[in-house]
Amino acid sequence: MSFFKFIGSKVFFKQLLMAFVGLLVLIIFSVFWLNFSTNHNQKIEVPNLSKMSLEEVEQTLDDLDLNWEVIDSASFNADFPNKSVIEQSPEAGDFVKENRKIYLTLNPSGYKDVEIPDFYGKTKRQAVSQLTAIGFRISTQEIYVKDIAKDVVRGLIFNGKDLKNGDKIPQDSELILKLGDGNEGGMQMDSLQTSEEVIIE
Repeated sequence: MSFFKFIGSKVFFKQLLMAFVGLLVLIIFSVFWLNFSTNHNQKIEVPNLSKMSLEEVEQTLDDLDLNWEVIDSASFNADFPNKSVIEQSPEAGDFVKENRKIYLTLNPSGYKDVEIPDFYGKTKRQAVSQLTAIGFRISTQEIYVKDIAKDVVRGLIFNGKDLKNGDKIPQDSELILKLGDGNEGGMQMDSLQTSEEVIIE
């Protein structure tokens, strides 16, 4: 049979039809498999994990077929429980597919320790500015000691104890300032200790 006769024969058209049907079936199967393997059109709303413990997070996300991973710890925030979720990505309300990983940032168990800077001999304004900038709180209570320099820092007190440069205490701690009272008869202090102190409420 010649080539042109074969093209015009029923056998050729039958084979062509079978090839077309086979290609169509392959395309349909490929689309179905792609949709199945990529969870096409499946949407899971990300829950709000804020303030949850890791145990609560695991239970919540397992029920939704979602995964999680802790990526970082933020600065301590007293408004959140210790070791609870403080940030998440994707955010609550976003839609994701099954098995998507949710990245978590946790609240530390407490404030980090911060080193006390060189404060001795600075003015009250300078010391307050420096100490608050690194995360300390300054008490409204102040202790005045006899010293010729008015409102110059002669000490810091935390939990009833005198501090010195280089000491480390938790950030957000409240500090009490020891200040010179500016009396002309006062003596310039060479240390943080004084025998006469007047507490002003």
